[in-house]
Amino acid sequence: MVWLRRTTHYLFIVVVAVNSTLLTINAGDYIFYTDWAWTSFVVFSISQSTMLVVGAIYYMLFTGVPGTATYYATIMTIYTWVAKGAWFALGYPYDFIAVPVWIPSAMLLDLTYWATRRNKHAAIIIGGTLVGLSLPLFNMINLLLIRDPLEMAFKYPRPTLPPYMTPIEPQVGKFYNSPVALGSGAGAVLSVPIAALGAKLNTWTYRCMA
Repeated sequence: MVWLRRTTHYLFIVVVAVNSTLLTINAGDYIFYTDWAWTSFVVFSISQSTMLVVGAIYYMLFTGVPGTATYYATIMTIYTWVAKGAWFALGYPYDFIAVPVWIPSAMLLDLTYWATRRNKHAAIIIGGTLVGLSLPLFNMINLLLIRDPLEMAFKYPRPTLPPYMTPIEPQVGKFYNSPVALGSGAGAVLSVPIAALGAKLNTWTYRCMA
């Protein structure tokens, strides 16, 4: 039954990676990261860190090889760059999509797994916390290096969007002063149980394929 487990594993990782990327592109707007990151960076940070950690830790524990979480994040990044190229081919500007930064956080998860000698619980607790803490920081740096995302959103509206999905003005300053800190705190707390869920999914896959 080894071939069945491996086939299920590869199908699962492709489905999860593709759907993770689609979530990034379609949640709240076609270009969630570009249009909405400034508006609701805390929500963005939580969704991205939890989405990354559940698939990355599943993949890493399934193979048992440090480095596979980074491979998973690389798959997501490549898919999003393909989407970026597709929009660019349609005549939209290069900055129309800002690709989120997943890889450094996944590297921290891999490093934790390697440094603790493949300790699953350390990967869940320490690795999950590091992913939640680091992802908002890396992505805010990424946002600061590109042109104003909201300028792109309003200058190039999506003709297929319904009115209720039109980008809105940013509300960051009205509700909180440090979206990176809040995103990191909330992400660090929520990424741990989501990492545990990813680890449990790995166990269930082995059990079902046994």
